Amino acid sequence: MPKNLVIVESPAKTRTLSRFLGKDYEIMATIGHIIDLPKSRIGIDVKNGFKPDYQVIKGKEKVISALKKAARKATTVYLAPDPDREGEAIAWHIANSIANGGAQLVRVTFNEITESAVLEAINNPREINMNLVNAQQARRVLDRIVGYTVSPFLWKTVAYNLSAGRVQSVALRLVCEREAEIQAFKPQEYWQIAADLIAGKNEKFTARLYQIDGKTVVRPTEKGPKKITITSEKEVKGYLEELKVADYLVSQVKKSQRTRRPFAPFITSTLQQDAARVYRLSPKATMSTAQKLYEGIEIGQDGPTGLITYMRTDSPRVSKEALGAVRKYIGKEFGKNYLPAKPNFYGSKKKAQDAHEAIRPTYMSLPPSKVKKRLTPQQFKLYSLIWNRFVASQMCPATFNVETVDIEAGRFLFRVTAQKIAFDGFLKLYRESKEPDENGKNGNGDNVESLPELSEKDQLKLKELKPSQAFTKPPTRFSEAMLVKELEAEGIGRPSTYASIISTLKDRKYVEAQERKLAPTDLGTTVNRTLVENLPDVFNVAFTAEMEEELDLVEEGAEDWVTVLQEFYEPFMETINDLKKREKEIKASMVEKTDETCEKCGSPMVIKWGRNGKFMACSAYPECKSTKPLPGEEAQMETDEVCEKCGSPMVVKVGRFGRFLACSAYPDCKSTKAITLGIDCPKTGCNGQIVEKRTRGKKLFYGCSKYPKCDFASWDQPVKKKCPECNHPFMVAKVSKKKGEFLRCPDCKHELVESKETTPEPTA
Repeated sequence: MPKNLVIVESPAKTRTLSRFLGKDYEIMATIGHIIDLPKSRIGIDVKNGFKPDYQVIKGKEKVISALKKAARKATTVYLAPDPDREGEAIAWHIANSIANGGAQLVRVTFNEITESAVLEAINNPREINMNLVNAQQARRVLDRIVGYTVSPFLWKTVAYNLSAGRVQSVALRLVCEREAEIQAFKPQEYWQIAADLIAGKNEKFTARLYQIDGKTVVRPTEKGPKKITITSEKEVKGYLEELKVADYLVSQVKKSQRTRRPFAPFITSTLQQDAARVYRLSPKATMSTAQKLYEGIEIGQDGPTGLITYMRTDSPRVSKEALGAVRKYIGKEFGKNYLPAKPNFYGSKKKAQDAHEAIRPTYMSLPPSKVKKRLTPQQFKLYSLIWNRFVASQMCPATFNVETVDIEAGRFLFRVTAQKIAFDGFLKLYRESKEPDENGKNGNGDNVESLPELSEKDQLKLKELKPSQAFTKPPTRFSEAMLVKELEAEGIGRPSTYASIISTLKDRKYVEAQERKLAPTDLGTTVNRTLVENLPDVFNVAFTAEMEEELDLVEEGAEDWVTVLQEFYEPFMETINDLKKREKEIKASMVEKTDETCEKCGSPMVIKWGRNGKFMACSAYPECKSTKPLPGEEAQMETDEVCEKCGSPMVVKVGRFGRFLACSAYPDCKSTKAITLGIDCPKTGCNGQIVEKRTRGKKLFYGCSKYPKCDFASWDQPVKKKCPECNHPFMVAKVSKKKGEFLRCPDCKHELVESKETTPEPTA
């Protein structure tokens, strides 16, 4: 019988840990949190020191009961949730829930799930760190106060069922302010001049105009006392006339060497950014995949193996053991030339989280090529990225031979710079697209100039002048990765929160993806404007970053968590109480007047906000409750279906759970139907139809119209086309980078590489 109990969060860890600890240890999982604040109310006793009203999460009663039973039989209980604030709080909740069992309760953490790390942790247990717990409690209470106080304000002023969050709403503000910059942007014209020149034995190269009268030629956005911008075609023509008759003389040839240090190993934010840049993975997908690599993958007969260290960190620190292993690997695989005399070290901006390591491989004996067959394509991509970045971080710098040539032409100075790799160093393994390769080309395939032999005072011939017109460009919208970078740079949120912040904004329909960039929706813009106008001191970058620093001080034991909350709460509630007096005034300011009149009572129509967006309503409400869609939104996709109740045509509408069929005579007739694909359910004995559905998270899937009697479901869209191999009644639409869009049989897996058929017209 096991004498010890180890409690972790994830069931995926249990098998991995069992390999290392043996029969004397029983491994159990909580499957995440077991205790939390109540969902239906704020759950904070403000008058009693902000005491949280913790409750057992619904469905976790059996988990706690099983943990208590196991703890009564154990000599020692090792609390081993994740090594961060949240994990420390979970360990504390577990300890409080299973106390009085007689066993000794201790805390252990694993930065990596390897045998040496696990055994070292088990042999060196500690007490629960209440500073970490209190920092997490303070964050949780702070977020609960803001969310449960400000969200009702939005319900009363904008629309019901909206939400506000202390960090989420600041991220929304960043997106909205960037969009405002784009909308307000006015492009400015500017010109550049290049010269095709000939040297020596008819050797051609191109130089760009660099200075005029000693002033550097720049874009309009770079203006300064020693800078000049060419702003018009008329100005260009004047310069061209002078340049056509000028003598071109090499005034300086400067040869130097540039060194490029390798990148630091990944932390959470940089991993999310690079995974998006290289593989277009969302932060959410990146963290989900990294979690699996950390917890353990079946790579052989020995059972699950943790392939990477803990993936929620903002420290680039690496253990001595890992440095020794990677340096040995570099020397063996790449040679001594690529191994620096001493390890490379990277600084951390965050002191509170420096107990963590960077994200790195756990075993240098398991390169990506060795485990590829055991990984999904997405896992392999991410593991390769982490592996290459870590190994490259401990390699020698890359060096470039740089040649800069200045050419005088009267009062004009042209310049051309060429660079070529002298030693590739870390670039042999890890290269960004902007870096040139050994052939003088960068990752985008652009040519990097190679110059003829030039010396000072060499006379050059002008072959052609090439003026080019350009316009300044507006700032770009944030991609998900760019927003993560901005949040980190501004000190907003922590590694564990980046992915959930963006997911919340998208799920709430505050932002939407347009060409892989985040754009605020009308609803998001309205929510942001309302919050910023009325709570400017709460939902701003500086205040949010300051609160993160306060939480770090709580973690370090330098601040009392209750005091931090008290200092925030009192001025915050004063502002909220003032706003409550102005709720009707604020709501009235949200109403937009129109020139249209109500068809029922003749009163003016106004534009209001509802849970599904803007709509037109009668200004005589509540006496008249007439509403209709905004102009231009009345047009709906008509179908051949007729309403079974009144015989009117059915139209396609979009609701909170996706598309559906509704009677065009609404509101007089409120008949609705699910949209079907015209395909029979494949389940034997079922006479249902396959229909579009949405999960609670608004993700589209396809299920049987007879649910819950029939449980058929498919994430892939069924297409009404028989499989040519097995005659299955339908195939499903798939897409991949290599094949593009194609069809696959859900039964025999036969594939047809052809364009996906268009979605069938909706039917009842």
